[in-house]
Amino acid sequence: MRNRVLSAERNRYGERADVPLILLILFFCGLGLTTLYSGSLGYAERVFGDPLYFVVRQAINLGVALVVMTLFASISLDWIRKQLPLMVAVTIVFLLLPFFPVVGITKNGASRWFGIGSYTFQPSELVKLTLVLFLANLFAKKYDRLDDPRVSVYPASFMTALFLMLIYLENDFSTTFFILVIALSMFFLGGVGLRWFGMFLILTLPMAALMVLTREYRMERIMAFLHPDRDPLGSGYQVKASLDALSGGGFWGLGLGNGIRKLTGIPEVQSDFIFAAWAEEMGFMGVLLYFSALIALFARSVMVSLSSSDRFRTLAGLGASLVIFLQSILNCGVVVRAFPATGIPLPFFSSGGSSLLVTLSLCGLVINVSRKPSGEEIGYA
Repeated sequence: MRNRVLSAERNRYGERADVPLILLILFFCGLGLTTLYSGSLGYAERVFGDPLYFVVRQAINLGVALVVMTLFASISLDWIRKQLPLMVAVTIVFLLLPFFPVVGITKNGASRWFGIGSYTFQPSELVKLTLVLFLANLFAKKYDRLDDPRVSVYPASFMTALFLMLIYLENDFSTTFFILVIALSMFFLGGVGLRWFGMFLILTLPMAALMVLTREYRMERIMAFLHPDRDPLGSGYQVKASLDALSGGGFWGLGLGNGIRKLTGIPEVQSDFIFAAWAEEMGFMGVLLYFSALIALFARSVMVSLSSSDRFRTLAGLGASLVIFLQSILNCGVVVRAFPATGIPLPFFSSGGSSLLVTLSLCGLVINVSRKPSGEEIGYA
């Protein structure tokens, strides 16, 4: 009997991960680092005197993130569920650290980072992972009691609201909005009744409008989105420059490394607008390649998530997939002026260790879900 149990455990956690999914993730890692190398050379040389400044840092971050991804892909998701209270507590503490003068870092009026020595971290990125796992666990455990809001909707709403409040206090409205979208998506996937969405919108829409109207720079972003030619050298400059880069790429692009506008035309090209550099150099065909690969990654992630009969694994995999996909669409939408400027990084591409670390952690989570046999069900009381 004991040997039979051990054999079952080996089969349960020794299932081979989905190879196409892993290959797609590694493809994006390589594509992102290559694009950052090409797009950031001029800016890094001009500002830091080192053309490889961003690439070297990102390569180190990528190495660390791949190790973390491997851990998330390998360890038991049941063990992760047991550690969720600790994970939530750590995330809350991290969100509070930017407000402390010793470790907190404030840039342009926003307190979004904390640092130790030369290492910095943006804790709002961690919320994307923690909230997906928390809501997946809650809705999986309470799936038969979703009609009782005291044990399902209220706890989920309280934790979501706490995270949103702390991120907003860091003066990060864009990430606050994005986390809200992810939370609502998890509520929908978890089976929460549609009437709760209506009530939530009635309560939050006036508050969101007030948040935008009471901050001048947020209004400037809205006006730059609606009327980009109103202030072409000010608030509308970055978006206009990215549109020029997109149109300048043509059908085939200027060729990798031959982009012009990335040199001086697009501010912070290594970060939120890195997709403009890719589009200029690779053209329409490069943009088509990117979105084809993105859709393939999302579709594969959704497929392996739905193949699991365990509700937690399905919800966690779907939530992780949505974070990467929706964040990618939102970033690219800003570049093509489909959305107002947000400051949301492009997964795999934008320079920054926090975003890359969480992105690959989410990928590791989906890989872990893919390792589960489709017929396996693990219930939690």
